[in-house]
Formats: sequence, structure tokens, C-alpha cells
Amino acid sequence: MSQQLQSQPQSRNKEQAVSNKETINPSSSTGKVYLLGAGPGDPGLMTVKGKTLLEHADVVIYDALVSPAILQMISPQAETINAGKRRGRHSKLQKETTELLIQKAENNAVVVRLKGGDPFVFGRGGEEMSDLIAAGVPVEVVPGITSGIAAPAYAGIPVTHRGYSSSVTFVTGHEAVGKYRPDVNWDAIAKGSETIVIYMGVYNLPNIISKLLEAGLKLDTPIALIRWGTRSDQEELVGTLDTIINQIEATEFKAPAIVIIGRVVDLHAQLALGRPIMLPINNS
Repeated sequence: MSQQLQSQPQSRNKEQAVSNKETINPSSSTGKVYLLGAGPGDPGLMTVKGKTLLEHADVVIYDALVSPAILQMISPQAETINAGKRRGRHSKLQKETTELLIQKAENNAVVVRLKGGDPFVFGRGGEEMSDLIAAGVPVEVVPGITSGIAAPAYAGIPVTHRGYSSSVTFVTGHEAVGKYRPDVNWDAIAKGSETIVIYMGVYNLPNIISKLLEAGLKLDTPIALIRWGTRSDQEELVGTLDTIINQIEATEFKAPAIVIIGRVVDLHAQLALGRPIMLPINNS
């Protein structure tokens, strides 16, 4: 009985994916691009729709932060291309990646652009979708769980809590050259949010902390860094704005990592006892 209950949704999902390949864009020979969020790393956090797409994709173009466990979900028959981006180590420029998506969609029904976290949360998904639409390529976003929520949760840090924080701001610590405005308004963030979650902030953290202190945050404000959040090799570094830079240097803590600033970090010691356990995923 239980086996039937488990297998029926999988069967329906596979049938739907196969059907999508056949009827994805009947009025055109162009395939469809899916901007798919891979989640933060734990394969158990991948959405059912996302897993089904990976199992039936013709081409998968993936980023550097997608975990190996997620990549194992990709069909063995699919063409896989690493378009990963790390500071100073870009496999492909953004323009080249978009051009590649357009090219692959011309000859393949299901093209998956696989991104860590969520495509629309500091993932350039909006930029890629705009370019694909302008090029006349059918495109769809498939959201994923963003690391700014999941990584703190796996470290026992809720980004909001009635007794600690009723507001949270998600912000990038690594701004693009030529963006719409030159700087993040750290002064406004420090004064307007009780929890601050920073993506890609380790490299610029000394400068960020300096600006937050100038805006009024105290030296003893709690801060946590979480590397490889939700994965089996997750690492955590907890301190204060006064101590964290020395701790990073002493432990040689490296990016990529999520940074959480605020009183909610104090819950780490207690709530980490209830952190989730990564379960193995059967890709068969």
C-alpha cells in the first residue's frame, strides 16, 4: 500500500515531464528554458518539480554552488555544462551563458538553467529571463529554497522570532559593477532591520562591519557565518561584530558563506540541537 502511494506521484510527474517535451511549444521548433532553483545544497530540499525536470532534461547548464548531490539527479542522457561563477574564477561570462541558453533551446526541448538557491534571489534569474524573452525563447522560473533562510535554519538560527526580531533584510555583499546605484545603503539597513542576512559577504565583511558600526550597531552585536549551509559539510562560525574578523583569520574561514547579523544568532546554541538531518536521496 505504501509503495503504491509513493510511486503514483512519481509516475504522474514523469508522464507530465515527457508530455511537456512533446507539447512544450507546438507552434515553434524552439524548446523551453527552465530557470531552476537547486536550493541550498541538501538534496532533500529540492522541489518535486525541479527533480522531475532534471530527470528529463536534454541540457543542464549549472552554477558552481550547486551541490554534487543535486547534480546526481540529472539524467545520464543529458548534456551537462558548467557555467559556474566564483570570485575571480568565472567559467563563463553572463552574456556567454545567456547566448548558450538561446543556442541550446534551438535544438533541445527541455533546457534547464540550474542555479543554487532561488533564481530570483541574487541569482541573476531576472536578467536571464529578460534576455530570453527578448530573444523569443520560451522560459519559466521554478523557484528554489534560498540559502538565506535555509542555512540559518540548519544552524538553529531563525531569521525572525517574536522575542528577538520582527524584521529581516536580505542583501548582497558583492555588488555588480555598473549596477543601478553604486552602494548598498548600510546605514538604512542597520537602522531599519533587526536581522540582516548577507549573501556573498565574506570577502567584503570588514568594510560592511565598519559601515554597520558607523550606522549605530554595537560591537557586541551577534554575527554568524555559515559555509556550505544544509550540506553534510556545513561549517559555522559565531561571534560578534567586534571579534568575527579575527575569528575568520584564525580559523581560515573561507567563502562561500551566508552571514547573519542580529540577536537571533543568540538562539544558535539552543536551537542547533534540533537541526535537520540530511537524508540520502534515491535517484532511481
